[in-house]
Amino acid sequence: MSEPTGKYSITMPRDIAEAARARSGPSGLSAYVAAAVARQVERDNLNELIAVAEAEHGPVTEEEVQALRDQLQQARRQQTGTGADAA
Repeated sequence: MSEPTGKYSITMPRDIAEAARARSGPSGLSAYVAAAVARQVERDNLNELIAVAEAEHGPVTEEEVQALRDQLQQARRQQTGTGADAA
């Protein structure tokens, strides 16, 4: 992260903090927590966009979701050169 940083005090359950510290590696606990919070902010923003889109266009059906998952899986197979479509 190249943005300016600030120092904050947070409170969290000890077991979660220790698990995060054990997984943080050389970048350290602060970087690990910052990355986790950044991912959560992205998810929150995406959920807001979904809510706006569904309010305007109606809810997405399970069939539509599955069709998009299938397209994504096919594209990934083509990128990695695996599967029937890659030949």
